[in-house]
Amino acid sequence: MAVTAPRQSSVPVLAAQGLALDYATETGPLRVVADVNFVIESGERLVLLGPSGCGKSSILKAVAGFMRPAAGTIVTRGRAITGPGPDRIVVFQEFDQLLPWKTVRDNVAFPLRVARRLGKAEATERATQALAAVGLSRAADAYPHALSGGMKQRAAIARALAAKPDILLMDEPFAALDALTRRQLQDDLLKLADELRFTLVFVTHAIDEAVLIGTRLLLLGTQPARPIATLDTSEFGLADVGSARFEALVHHVHDLLFGTRPLHV
Repeated sequence: MAVTAPRQSSVPVLAAQGLALDYATETGPLRVVADVNFVIESGERLVLLGPSGCGKSSILKAVAGFMRPAAGTIVTRGRAITGPGPDRIVVFQEFDQLLPWKTVRDNVAFPLRVARRLGKAEATERATQALAAVGLSRAADAYPHALSGGMKQRAAIARALAAKPDILLMDEPFAALDALTRRQLQDDLLKLADELRFTLVFVTHAIDEAVLIGTRLLLLGTQPARPIATLDTSEFGLADVGSARFEALVHHVHDLLFGTRPLHV
């Protein structure tokens, strides 16, 4: 069974209306996200962009079902999100997402057997194909300790894709990687998105990465996180990185977020 694109529907894959999120503190609820609205259609890539600590990851946690809204709604295909589910898979920044006592292939297959309740043969087949899609076929029988940071992230992405989620959620997945590995994984992710047409919600604080990865950007302010602007970035791809149009948009986004242009982007 090949790794295929998620099913299509006339109902938006994901929608938030007046979303607000609180954290509990000793002095009472602390609002970290307020008045966030968005609609994501199938195959779109929404990037949540803002300064570190502004609430981007909190929104992603709400989409994943790890946080409940303090106000507003967040729904997937018209159904309220009340908890985690196999239709929403998260890839985190940390490299230690793999079970050290299992091979890479078994790491990818394991959640398919547990969450999707697939038989061993089908889970192994899906895992093998997902690893091929991210360029890890030769490492399928290796153990996590033998992988580089970039390879571990590829394995985490393969594990997510093998589950065939409706929505792939990525929380700064390339932030801890060196520049060359990061660019290669960005390239790989875009190629997979074009091939599989999965729906993506991606968190980053890097403006150039946001413009490259997203078809739309949701810019967020701080304390609490509120929308500043939504921008269409669907026209940009890897070939545009470094171009005058690309850099102009990067500077424009920086101005919207911070009010001044950066010395270095």
